[in-house]
Amino acid sequence: MTSPSLELLREPLAVFFEVTQWPVLAYFVLLNTSYLVLVALAAVSLTQHLRRDPFAGYDETCASPLTPAVSVLVPAHDEEAGIVTAVDAMLGLRYPVHEVVVVDDGSRDATFARLEEAHDLVEVPRVVPQDLPTRGRVLSVHVPRDGRTPLVVVRTENSGRSDALNVGVNVARHGIVCFVDADSILDPDALLTVTKPFADDPERVVASGGVVRAVNGCRVVAGRVVETRMPRGWLARIQVVEYLRAFMLGRAGWSRAGALALISGAFGVYRRDVVVAVGGLDPDCIGEDFELCVKVHRAMRDAGRDYRVVQVAEPVSWTEVPSTRAVLASQRRRWHRGLWEVLHRHRDMLGNPRYGRVGLVALPYYVLFELVAPLLELVGVLVVPLGLALGLVDGGEALRFLLIAYGYALFVSVAALAVEEFSFHRYGRWRDLGTALVVCVLENVGYRQLTALWRVQGLWAALRRTERVWGVMTRTGFGDAAPARDLQAPTVGARHADGLP
Repeated sequence: MTSPSLELLREPLAVFFEVTQWPVLAYFVLLNTSYLVLVALAAVSLTQHLRRDPFAGYDETCASPLTPAVSVLVPAHDEEAGIVTAVDAMLGLRYPVHEVVVVDDGSRDATFARLEEAHDLVEVPRVVPQDLPTRGRVLSVHVPRDGRTPLVVVRTENSGRSDALNVGVNVARHGIVCFVDADSILDPDALLTVTKPFADDPERVVASGGVVRAVNGCRVVAGRVVETRMPRGWLARIQVVEYLRAFMLGRAGWSRAGALALISGAFGVYRRDVVVAVGGLDPDCIGEDFELCVKVHRAMRDAGRDYRVVQVAEPVSWTEVPSTRAVLASQRRRWHRGLWEVLHRHRDMLGNPRYGRVGLVALPYYVLFELVAPLLELVGVLVVPLGLALGLVDGGEALRFLLIAYGYALFVSVAALAVEEFSFHRYGRWRDLGTALVVCVLENVGYRQLTALWRVQGLWAALRRTERVWGVMTRTGFGDAAPARDLQAPTVGARHADGLP
């Protein structure tokens, strides 16, 4: 027996189900099929990568004087706990010529003091060019006293992560710049692999992205991941599968299709002259990494340039993912707000053949299957049970919705996990692989619905134009790194709290 209030809803809900039932089911079929197509494209790309890898000649690249030099740019805000370990690891990357440029973005802790002590820094009277406009005033520039260590530390007033990276671009001496978060760990050969497209196709490649994975649970020694394991908490475990699907396979698929529109700021490489030409990162955009990549596509197409933006499957940057629900919620709200801001800012590119596959395929995809998807999912989660209660939806229809919306998604996740495992076999223990399979199921029960809610909240905040905030990211460290600490960004976009832009 239903209550009078539910009875009042019967007629409008009946009309709603009659009008939307098949379009919504078709939408989720298309959504999950698009994921499966990206997995298939990524599988082809990974297969080709593995076949070519033994003949890639990384040793010769490392020894060649013709290998393009790279400036690794590291924005840092209140990173005293792990900054020395991170910088030492980046200085030790296997690469013939590279420098590390750390921009201390107005840290209130001992970030600079730790670097000063570890590398015997001395201030130098260096004039920083203004190739990109910046907001934070440069306070001082420091280099190691030995004159040999390729490290530059720039101290600035706090003005946010994007502005700090723009300062880093101005300071960079080399023609290729690599953006890396201060709390990330790179595989030893990461630079060699992620910059290989620039050496193979120097005339056309303007940007490349590497893979970002969750370091939670892994064993880290001296700034190197020496053993890959699943984390203990289920929240972090689910994000491991999310990152795998998004970076290793989703973006590899987009790259294979020639429509990669997003390179993570946690590990992205660009030609310096291209970054300068498009005006650098925008401090007023909360999705600044996405926006930079889209700006590059726009500029190249407007200029009629033959160019490539690629994702490289093998090089890995390890980052710590949120382990609490509050931090994760803040992160997902911010990501979705950033997605809206970028798509709205570049809305004239949507469906515009002038911008090739990015304008005709990638950006419309982000609107239809990334921006709108959480809203439709929440509607389904709320309305289908209500329809069952009112007798407007029978068990068969509800089961069909569950199979298409969640069962199909589970199949895609397992397929992505299988492709990654057969390609790289990162997890050496059967226990970890079994946990990953269980996570593929649990992701669709509660977690997916919560993230949909948070994403809708982020969209609503963007539409209302409320103040942008980054929030607090609590980290537990990288094994041998420092103890846990809370990182509070005092200004908009002061730093990333994650690896996904």
